[in-house]
Amino acid sequence: MIIFLAVSTAFMVGFLLTPIVILLLKKMELVDSPGGRKIHNGFIPSMGGIAFVLASFVSVLAWLDSQLIMEIRFLLAAFGLMFFVGLRDDMVNMSAFQKLAGQFISAYLVVVMADIRLTSLYGFFGIYEIPLWISYGISFFTILVLTNSFNLIDGLDGLAGSISLVTFMFLGWWFLEADLTSYSVFSFILVGSVLSFLVYNWHPAKIFMGDTGSLSLGFALAVLTILFIDKNGTMANYEGWKFNAPIASGIALLIIPIYDTSRIFIKRTLKGKSPMAPDKSHVHHFLLRMGMRHDQVTLTLVAVKIGFFSLIFLGSNLNDYVMLPIVILLAVVLGLKMDSMTLKRVRKINKNTPPILSKRLKRKTHQRPNIQGDVLEKVKISDN
Repeated sequence: MIIFLAVSTAFMVGFLLTPIVILLLKKMELVDSPGGRKIHNGFIPSMGGIAFVLASFVSVLAWLDSQLIMEIRFLLAAFGLMFFVGLRDDMVNMSAFQKLAGQFISAYLVVVMADIRLTSLYGFFGIYEIPLWISYGISFFTILVLTNSFNLIDGLDGLAGSISLVTFMFLGWWFLEADLTSYSVFSFILVGSVLSFLVYNWHPAKIFMGDTGSLSLGFALAVLTILFIDKNGTMANYEGWKFNAPIASGIALLIIPIYDTSRIFIKRTLKGKSPMAPDKSHVHHFLLRMGMRHDQVTLTLVAVKIGFFSLIFLGSNLNDYVMLPIVILLAVVLGLKMDSMTLKRVRKINKNTPPILSKRLKRKTHQRPNIQGDVLEKVKISDN
């Protein structure tokens, strides 16, 4: 019952607050302009994370008792800090070092203070225990990479919100199964708040989440996924639904941002470009080139993600030696197939579209000469 009330509260607060945020951002002229790498039309407010993050905290304070709040206090503090990092970056562009410093402090709160970390390789390569400093290093690196990977996919109406929505729903269910009530309620609260945002962010979007929202959601997804991996790797079978391939299962939960980031980094590096250089080579850009609308791209990638969820359920009794190659190979095959289909589609479009020069020449031949009267008079005079 508490989960239903918490989700409902988060949704209603976010649903009522978002239009107010849209109005205020427009009055303050804090909007995202079209052009360049932007693929939207018009001037759209871009700090929608304000509404759903505040809605999340209102629901937490309303429905979690003091004991549950104490259990996730460091996660809540880190989540709030990441919100302010994103807010500052949306309002005044921060340097990469400043943004990374804020993310590092947030990661410190959960890894060191809350002890949410990858404690071993859970039998992969025969490794069950790793030194504490290696555990900290891997956990910090994973959180920072996953947070920024999720931030990179926030480039399409409804995409980041929908991807996070289905993942939080899965995590909320699993934490409930594993008797991690506080984390389960927090995950479901994020489901309600993100759902309220999607009402206004679905194509055509009235507001974007910006770094204010994408960094906050990406951080929450990264931390909760690490907790999911570690608990799966250390729990007994009777403690809940156990996935015997914790690493592969964790990768499957965030397969879209992980694959997208890996793909563009590899492509940019092979072309001699900086891996951090912005461009339009993300997965959602390729799907748009196939002729899909924003909502079709979003639903396609959500369907792919649900497909990977189904895969880890089917292979829940298999270990990482089997599941990890399957998950990675399937992601690569699907990605290569998408690239091939996109290339064929672009070639077909180019083949059926006449060159720009021929269009201009055709337009000129159809234009009637417009000779002014005074010019005609001059011609007559010169003839006489």
